[in-house]
Amino acid sequence: MKPSTIHKLLILPGMLALLFACQPKSAKQHEPTDAVMHVDRVAVELILDKQSQCDSLLSLLGQTPFETYQWKNHLVLFGADKDTTGIAGRIRQTGISLTMKNYDTPMYVFDRAMQCDDSVAAKPWRNYLLTANLVADTSMQKEYMHYHAVQLKEWPEVAQGFCNADFQQLIVFRKGRQLLLVISIPADKTLDELNPKTEENNPRVVEWNKVMSKYQEGIAGTEPGEIWVFLEPVDAKQ
Repeated sequence: MKPSTIHKLLILPGMLALLFACQPKSAKQHEPTDAVMHVDRVAVELILDKQSQCDSLLSLLGQTPFETYQWKNHLVLFGADKDTTGIAGRIRQTGISLTMKNYDTPMYVFDRAMQCDDSVAAKPWRNYLLTANLVADTSMQKEYMHYHAVQLKEWPEVAQGFCNADFQQLIVFRKGRQLLLVISIPADKTLDELNPKTEENNPRVVEWNKVMSKYQEGIAGTEPGEIWVFLEPVDAKQ
């Protein structure tokens, strides 16, 4: 996907709204809290010293219950938290030099079953993983976190957009400055299908995107002006 498309796609999370030609559904109005909904999914990011070692690492790890995604020298294993037992030891046993980050506590969750009137979950799901950094300014990071803590109450149009677009779940993990976003949609759809009308008839989402844009930047290795990068499913490349 072109960097310009990526930048248009997301400024997180609130970027993807309004799509289907069906009548709009209204988001359920829940009393917001600072607590984050629990999810049983986690991610493990492996940043290798050399991109050429990615295939070797995956071969040495062998079969795992995780979905695997890659961007350059970054590998991300995504799956159920119960399956993480022993994975760190297996990674160390490969002897490959890398940095490991665990994303086990979400900072933001959208769950269709909790936040949409039409809460019937699609089966199966297709997951998209993206990553970006928050800017280094700690006061701006706090502002960003606050926006998401009050989003449901003060920016309900964002959740409405996710409901209208048939999003099943959206999770944002944070590790230091790095954000890891997981978007789950019906498996028979693609993000390209759902994205084009995210801001249509929803000026508050347009406004949200503009506000969020000042808090984010690309991780190391991105091109100038590139913010969100997609981690590609490893199986898609085979």
